[in-house]
Amino acid sequence: MTALPPPKTAHREDAPAPDLDSFEHHWQDEADAAYLYRLLADAEPDVKKKDLFRRLAEVEDRHVEIWAKLLADHGRPVRSFRPSPRTRLLAALGRLLGPGFLLPMLLAEEGREVKAYLDMHRTTARGAAGSSEALTLARESAEHATTLSEMSGRKGEPWHRIASGGFLRNVVYGFNDGLTANFGLVAGVIGASATQAHHTVIVAGVAGLIADALSMGSSGYLAAKSEQEVYANEIAMERDEIALMPEVERDELALIYEAKGMSAESAHALATEVMANPARMLEEQVQEELGIGEPHMSPLREGWVTGTATAVGAFIPVFAFLIWSGTTAVIIAFALSMLSHFVVGGARSVFTGRGVFRSGLDMFVVGLGVAVVGYFVGERISRVI
Repeated sequence: MTALPPPKTAHREDAPAPDLDSFEHHWQDEADAAYLYRLLADAEPDVKKKDLFRRLAEVEDRHVEIWAKLLADHGRPVRSFRPSPRTRLLAALGRLLGPGFLLPMLLAEEGREVKAYLDMHRTTARGAAGSSEALTLARESAEHATTLSEMSGRKGEPWHRIASGGFLRNVVYGFNDGLTANFGLVAGVIGASATQAHHTVIVAGVAGLIADALSMGSSGYLAAKSEQEVYANEIAMERDEIALMPEVERDELALIYEAKGMSAESAHALATEVMANPARMLEEQVQEELGIGEPHMSPLREGWVTGTATAVGAFIPVFAFLIWSGTTAVIIAFALSMLSHFVVGGARSVFTGRGVFRSGLDMFVVGLGVAVVGYFVGERISRVI
């Protein structure tokens, strides 16, 4: 892949002061991306893909140099590179789960970069530091995203797609739901019981575990099934439209191609060519007009994965009471649950793009709030009745 030459930036005397924190953030993102591409190259058995990942890493290195120069030009020294906590987490998961896990994560990251650079270009005054660089890097990040999208068998512009995370996302969010809900339930039972009845806490915790797992599992199943039914209905309608009014559908597809930058003549010619193959026409319309991509997990698997993850998360607040008793059990249950909240919050950063520590701290605060509210509500109810 041929890298574009770094742009020359014209600086105006009246240009606003550059956002150096934003420059440093982009410097870190690009350096993290180069680090992960090299990890992918090391783990990839296919020689051609390995070479592609290495070349992508080299382009990211050039992006790092662009931001480093901008920072240096404005008096901020560039520190030594250290992977961010989120990048270290992704690297550990990539080593554990293989390139197949890391590739979609990098695709989502490239998509976020395209959006961020385009926003930066739009909101930065023409001629100001970082404006032309942002546009160039947006183009190159889009090129990277398209390359990764093709390698993973996806279609369309990947920076318009929100990555679902698939199996791992369901595990993390199901685990989080079970942990938080049952933690609040156990805290409420402890607050309601003046003697902290050991048996009552276990019964309530196990009952909550089963209820949460069944509720989340069935919700996951029904949501996936409903999505499949909606998609099937939309595709069936599109198939009928292609059969009944092919010229209209051809013109719609031509307009979509034209909106993407093709000339009117080329767009019409390509749409006509696609129209000659009904199966391809349906595939194009489903992708381009309806925006329906590759299918997600089956409803049964969606329900099973979500329900199981919920059960595992809900088990954590109960675990200590199966081994210890009294105040010891309460303290250990609280400590395990709060630690788990922080860990699962950090794991969510894989999908949200936020920092590991901030995501973990957010979930820690949520868990603490749930425990406090559950405890005092239980205590108040016990006094009333």
